[in-house]
Amino acid sequence: MRIKISFPLACLVGLMLSCQLLQAQYAHFVKQGVVAFEKRVNMYAKIKSRVGSNSFMEQAFEQYQRSNPQFKTFKYRLAFDGNRTRFWPLDDQATPSAGFFGNDPSVDLGNTIVADLFTGQRISQKSVYEQTYLITDSIRRIQWRITNETREIAGYQCRRANAVVLDSIYVVAFYTDQIPVSGGPESFAGLPGMILGVALPYENTTYFATSVEDRPVTAQELEVPKRGKAVNYGQLRAELEASLKNWGDYAQAILKAMLL
Repeated sequence: MRIKISFPLACLVGLMLSCQLLQAQYAHFVKQGVVAFEKRVNMYAKIKSRVGSNSFMEQAFEQYQRSNPQFKTFKYRLAFDGNRTRFWPLDDQATPSAGFFGNDPSVDLGNTIVADLFTGQRISQKSVYEQTYLITDSIRRIQWRITNETREIAGYQCRRANAVVLDSIYVVAFYTDQIPVSGGPESFAGLPGMILGVALPYENTTYFATSVEDRPVTAQELEVPKRGKAVNYGQLRAELEASLKNWGDYAQAILKAMLL
């Protein structure tokens, strides 16, 4: 049976197809700007995983719960312009918690990371206690597995990808191809678009974008850090392992945070 389409309906179908083609042709892709990130750490879960059967630690944990909120929040920015990105902490960070767990460097190191996505190189400024390091090395290559799951973050439609880094850290990331820059917060990169969300479930830590400014970035926002002891990641690991060798399991938490 032949189906006849009336002239008005045919025009409507043609108009809809034309609108879709025009929308695809003139879709706006953000190539430079600044992303605001919020890092959240579930302190109760993080501390509980270390307490074990140590009675002193249990008492310290109970005291911490009485005087501190469950989540600790840190604010970061990520500037991007073409193949260059810079991730850095804001100055108005939360006041460190008092008590035994107040200055745990594995919770947040206040890293500043500048990456050149074209050359595959990055410079990271990281501090642990009184020592600041300036680490020059290649951008970590992550074997991402892209899924069909999507969610909206900061007004952008994002797709989920999963990976494992440092042999044991499970990572869930959400990226958007509306920002065609293969960067992201901290050391996470390598997806076909900007990473706007990262969850580290077993580290009790998340990074999620709260806003994206579509604007030119300044030279200061892409400035390369210069202060710190110059090392690469191999030298950093060797130095940390030597200085923390008598710290037991706690040393592993610091080492993991520094290398992440």
